[in-house]
Amino acid sequence: MDARLVGRRDDGFELHLGDAERQELARMLAELRTLLIAESPASDPAMIRLFPPAYPDDLLQNLDFERGAGHGLLAERLGGLDEALAALDTERMSEAQTLALLGAVNDLRLVYGVKLDVTETSALEDFPDERERATFDLYQWLGWLVQNLVEALSD
Repeated sequence: MDARLVGRRDDGFELHLGDAERQELARMLAELRTLLIAESPASDPAMIRLFPPAYPDDLLQNLDFERGAGHGLLAERLGGLDEALAALDTERMSEAQTLALLGAVNDLRLVYGVKLDVTETSALEDFPDERERATFDLYQWLGWLVQNLVEALSD
């Protein structure tokens, strides 16, 4: 794959994605927003990946932590999603928008990885179901996009 995210420019970053790719990414980010609002670590394993327990060996202490800090952590993620979505509508992204997009895309990749039960050795042929193969393709594309965002921010 060729690099679609061009490195740093004088006034920010350029994201070279076509309209269809931007729309698909915006759709996936909207689905992530729905998941974040509707589910909790108690109801969805993907949420555990995004919000790992602060006290994995103490259920009550972890519940207290979630009650106290959980809403703030969720609000922060939702704010990052808003900024990432705004970045998709611009020609040039600020560093803050680029970082927000990186965070949101990585969160998507983590959610898909959990849903598919991906391991370090997973390959396309491990997913015989057509829908799972399509999701694994998206998972790989998101990983490629994360890599491009990190490289651009590192320049």
